[in-house]
Amino acid sequence: MGEVTQTVDAGEIAKFEAMAAEWWDPNGKFKPLHMLNPTRLDYITRQIAAEFGRDLTTARPFEGLRLLDIGCGGGLLSEPMARLGAEVVGADAAPRNIPVAQIHAEQSGLAIDYRCTTAEALAEAGEQFDVVLNMEVVEHVADPQGYLTACQQLLKPGGLMICSTLNRNPQSFVMAILGAEYIMRWLPKGTHEWSKFITPDELYEMIRKAGLDPVDRKGFSFNKLTWAWSISDRDLAVNYVTASVKRA
Repeated sequence: MGEVTQTVDAGEIAKFEAMAAEWWDPNGKFKPLHMLNPTRLDYITRQIAAEFGRDLTTARPFEGLRLLDIGCGGGLLSEPMARLGAEVVGADAAPRNIPVAQIHAEQSGLAIDYRCTTAEALAEAGEQFDVVLNMEVVEHVADPQGYLTACQQLLKPGGLMICSTLNRNPQSFVMAILGAEYIMRWLPKGTHEWSKFITPDELYEMIRKAGLDPVDRKGFSFNKLTWAWSISDRDLAVNYVTASVKRA
């Protein structure tokens, strides 16, 4: 990768490699992602449709769009994007995630270009995309600013990046660390480092420094009574998502 700065944290990769085989088990270690996925998809599809003028009532509304799912894991977002017509590249720095994703895509009859690589390597190779999905990755990298800059370089002019992460405050520590890892045991202990969480204002500033224009942010709110996720205009206390565009 030449002189490109590396932002991948080897310790983070090792943790997720150990869990790769459970990506597609809705009751396994990635149960929180399976629960959150419909809400994430709702936000992603609406933002892409609005930015590119696509009709979500059609069978393949994202036909003609090239999309990168960075940190694709087992393909929980790559597969629905491919079904909606996008040309999908799924990239993950953890080698064992890629064969898991490839096998599941083949079983699902989907053609997805899965690669064991990084955002920096793709940017250095000159890859270009209409959309970059950057979901729950930025809190795991060694250099968030460098990583976001690589994501910006991967976008075509007029392209869209969707980036979600975890806020850093006492509530997120209670919910994401104590709740998800220790009480509910949804995730293995040590999956997240609270000190690496990023506030919405910090993320907006990093996105701007990377050369993108933030255009939207919303919260992913978990209702403990209904045991379901929803999109919130105001509740960004724990999980939240942003949309930003690259100036044409």
